[in-house]
Amino acid sequence: MTRQDADTPRVALSARGLTKIYHMGAVEVQALRGVDVDLYEGEMAILLGPSGSGKSTLLNILGGLDIPTAGHVLFQGRDLAEGGERALNRYRRDHVGFVFQFYNLIPSLTARENVALVTEIARDPMSPAEALELVGLGARLDHFPAQLSGGEQQRVAIARAIAKRPDLLLCDEPTGALDSKTGILVLEAIMRVNRELGTTTALITHNAVIGDIAHRVLQFADGRIVEQRVNETRREPGELVW
Repeated sequence: MTRQDADTPRVALSARGLTKIYHMGAVEVQALRGVDVDLYEGEMAILLGPSGSGKSTLLNILGGLDIPTAGHVLFQGRDLAEGGERALNRYRRDHVGFVFQFYNLIPSLTARENVALVTEIARDPMSPAEALELVGLGARLDHFPAQLSGGEQQRVAIARAIAKRPDLLLCDEPTGALDSKTGILVLEAIMRVNRELGTTTALITHNAVIGDIAHRVLQFADGRIVEQRVNETRREPGELVW
């Protein structure tokens, strides 16, 4: 079920009043300024804005990689901050898949083995082969990262993130290090995961064109969400030009 075909969409993750302040010596940097946001089950949300606008800080807090200076994140009705570091570890392990701009694959392991690092510790994983097939790499299971293109390596990283069947897939500039043709292949893989698995997906980008593939676009500026829009008609990645 997506946000658009439900009369009352279910909230997958809710954040209220998120503020994040970093102290760099005598300098105080306010990365988030009272952000409220909901992510809905099965939707793809694009977080759009320039570098330094607070997008990555928000994603890190939603994913349990960082904690806010003030405010709360609720997942399945529970405040992520209540259980301490052990609860955050469990949340990241069991419920969240991460994809970053850089692939972070282990060079000495094949694609299958890189994905297996996650499936061996997950509660209810799909097989590495199934995850790689889902992102279009069923024929590249036994290739090492050095034998794969940048786009293929990023798709291995996506397979690794989704093989544990996470509730949330959080992607931070997943096409940022890729040319447009390769980036489109990566976006197609992410959209396929969103559609076929129903994984709630939030994707950060500074590229406004990518917003057209989302159910919803959240525009960031100066640590705040300044605008939201729902795409009545979504475009396919192959239709994008940048």
